[in-house]
Amino acid sequence: MIKTIIFDLGNVLVPFDFKRAYAKMERLCPYAVSEIPPRLRTTDLVQRYETGKISTPDFIEQLTRILELRVTHDEFRELWSCIFLPATLVPESLLAGLKRKYRMLLLSNTNDLHFSMVQSNYPLLRHFHEFVLSHEVGAAKPSARIYEAALEKAACRPEECFFTDDIVPFVEGARRAGIDAVQFQTAAQLEADLLARGVIW
Repeated sequence: MIKTIIFDLGNVLVPFDFKRAYAKMERLCPYAVSEIPPRLRTTDLVQRYETGKISTPDFIEQLTRILELRVTHDEFRELWSCIFLPATLVPESLLAGLKRKYRMLLLSNTNDLHFSMVQSNYPLLRHFHEFVLSHEVGAAKPSARIYEAALEKAACRPEECFFTDDIVPFVEGARRAGIDAVQFQTAAQLEADLLARGVIW
């Protein structure tokens, strides 16, 4: 029997597109949109930030230097968080209904800037009892460590947890931890997967 339901954040609850940020960065640095992702991939800066290895001020300083961005820290904060789109992918009524009967966790590879922005702008996050965030745990999916952290907050056995994520390796990581997990594709598909497990709301 499912007791705890665990959701990923990006492209499960809230859609995002990094191209939105790259397009704005292009106007503020000497690199074309097509050059920005490869330039970032030459470092592990984003990965270190998402696992809490560096602070937000250090991240901003290093990233603006790598891309030669001509922005203030406050301008960068806004720029970095413009990736999120306004419409959510799962109806808030589903989350509200689930919360009345199940423990609700959010499990996300994210960083302080992004999560602060999402928490301030998407009220549906109020339906979660706990947040398990990579930059706080110090590990990112599909590392076993972050699923262990989620299970600690779930306060039930792994097989009593249900998890959904849009990225297959992250779903597989949850399954290795003993969690019942499915890939998120649409809200309708998710609802069908929940109902198939006897989850009602």
